[in-house]
Amino acid sequence: MALGGGESTKMRRVLIAVNSICLLALLSAGSAHAAAGNVAKGKEAFEQCAVCHNVDSPEQKMGPSLQGLFKRKMLKSGKPVNEANVTNQINNGGNGMPAYQDMLSAEEKTNLLAYLHSL
Repeated sequence: MALGGGESTKMRRVLIAVNSICLLALLSAGSAHAAAGNVAKGKEAFEQCAVCHNVDSPEQKMGPSLQGLFKRKMLKSGKPVNEANVTNQINNGGNGMPAYQDMLSAEEKTNLLAYLHSL
């Protein structure tokens, strides 16, 4: 079944609209934790991290500075900065950092990610 000129144009417009909506959803997905989490509570959760990590200076303490973390392209490990990789680092630790998988609740991690997004 062939589409007429008007039907073809309508179909293209619908496809463009659907693609635009999908693109917006993908772009906003990266900030889902930041929107879902509580920055103030995340700052409280970060207090135990502040022993090893700066957030108000680019200087390294025992661990790397987290100032502007989600504005960077790469973590010190060479992995891209994204929610999954940051959460993996929090959960599993490594290179002297303890694993926080069982020390922080899912809500605390969500709040912590929201705080890290705000830096």
